[in-house]
Amino acid sequence: IERASRVIVTGITANSSKHPAPAIPYSPPQHPPTPKTDMVAASKESLPPFGHAVAGSLGAMFALAVVYPLDIIKTRLQVQSKATESASSNSDEKNYASTTDAFIQILRSEGFLGLYAGLPAALVGVASTNFAYFYWYSQLRALYHTYRGGPQGTLSTAAELLLGAGAGALATIFTIPVSVITTRQQTAIRSERDTLAGTARAIVREDGVQGLWKGLKPSLVLCVNPAITYGSFEKMKEFVLTRVGGKDLKPLMAFYVGALSKTLATIVTYPYIMAKVRLQWKPPKDMEGKVEKYTSAVDVLTRVLKNEGILGWYKGMSAQITKAVLSQALLFMMKDVFTRYTILLYALARKLAASRAVEA
Repeated sequence: IERASRVIVTGITANSSKHPAPAIPYSPPQHPPTPKTDMVAASKESLPPFGHAVAGSLGAMFALAVVYPLDIIKTRLQVQSKATESASSNSDEKNYASTTDAFIQILRSEGFLGLYAGLPAALVGVASTNFAYFYWYSQLRALYHTYRGGPQGTLSTAAELLLGAGAGALATIFTIPVSVITTRQQTAIRSERDTLAGTARAIVREDGVQGLWKGLKPSLVLCVNPAITYGSFEKMKEFVLTRVGGKDLKPLMAFYVGALSKTLATIVTYPYIMAKVRLQWKPPKDMEGKVEKYTSAVDVLTRVLKNEGILGWYKGMSAQITKAVLSQALLFMMKDVFTRYTILLYALARKLAASRAVEA
């Protein structure tokens, strides 16, 4: 054994002297990647429009679930008029004096679940609307850069507004039926409230298929709302990042920037928001014939101005602004969070697909 050992050692030494082994540089021990390092690496991946749509929809659903009681309250305040206030004395329909009064009355008469009437339809609506918006915005942005032939850098304010309006219009055309159903469920008295499918059937039975697209024209006009919101958000975000540095806003800063941008958009477009809701609303059976029926958004604005003054255009605006600001700020804040995790999942899916292709 000793002789064999000497032979092996001698052979190795001799071979090493003739052909010295290359030096192996020292490398520190490799630690398994953590979710944080994976996230940083994955952040370099680019998401397709589908990924942006998923991230935007998840953030919107989260935001709506948080502020939904305000959504119920602002909708019921928006459909109130002098005619409904006088007719409500002989009806099951409630008359609300303010946001706080509406909250208390709904809680007393319908219970806690009354504050969430129509939530399933609303979640479907906000998810589909935001999915469609972010999807079409990403598609239009890519087409814009392809047409211009330049790199996908920052856009001018005019381009941001134009792309936002186009994406909003396309999203609205496909998703407004859910908005009509949600408005009917939110404003229906408890005894007349139906399911999502039942409400849709009732609308088609009473008004035809076109009834599902009530309020389409003012809804298309309201496409300037997300255009103003997203356009101003991107510009304010760019301004903040040039001052503080970094690539993404911190969640709290995103909240403030989103709140400011949504407040601006809501104040500018609120009269048409109110008009759209009144067009989509259906009064209770015992109030039919006692309240006015509107034919268009202009008709709504004209009658409200005549009967209630200019303040009638802004009925329920405090609840609308509070709800809109909170939901939009939460949407922006959570969209960045959901985007990071969507990027990670997308990167992992690509790696898995690549490994399977190699194995095949």
